[in-house]
Amino acid sequence: MNHWFHLSLGFSLWLANIVFLIFALQYFGFTWTIRTIFSVAVTSTTVTLVTSQFTLPHVHIGIDMIAGSLLFGIGVGLLIRSGASSGGMVIPALMIAKYKKWSPGKVMMMINMLIFLLTALIIDYKIVIFAIICQLISTNIIDYLYTLKFHHLTFLSANWRKK
Repeated sequence: MNHWFHLSLGFSLWLANIVFLIFALQYFGFTWTIRTIFSVAVTSTTVTLVTSQFTLPHVHIGIDMIAGSLLFGIGVGLLIRSGASSGGMVIPALMIAKYKKWSPGKVMMMINMLIFLLTALIIDYKIVIFAIICQLISTNIIDYLYTLKFHHLTFLSANWRKK
């Protein structure tokens, strides 16, 4: 949207998320949707400020892909664990995952693979291959964080010395 209509990237993110947020309100409830709106607001503001103020250097495509995939996977995984999402296609992916009892990362991978295949008809196939690699890394991180079990540490509680 920002390319065709010359809108800021942050505002374009909001426009793309409105429909998904309406569905999220009905499916996940008010609290989850408010957390997601906060997440989208922080993301939109950060993207707008960073892209207008900084030129990020291109280091190497492999390093950039791995760093971006790690950051995306960790960020979305932590958001899902805390009862929110990053908006966009994560919302329908979580709806499908909850309904079918599938892992959120795998559903995101399926949805994005469909998008990538359609996109491959228009753009250079190398970009699509890079996107698929990034998705493989990030969705595995999302699923890892989603299923990670934290053990209760009793020695750190206030009553650890009481018998």
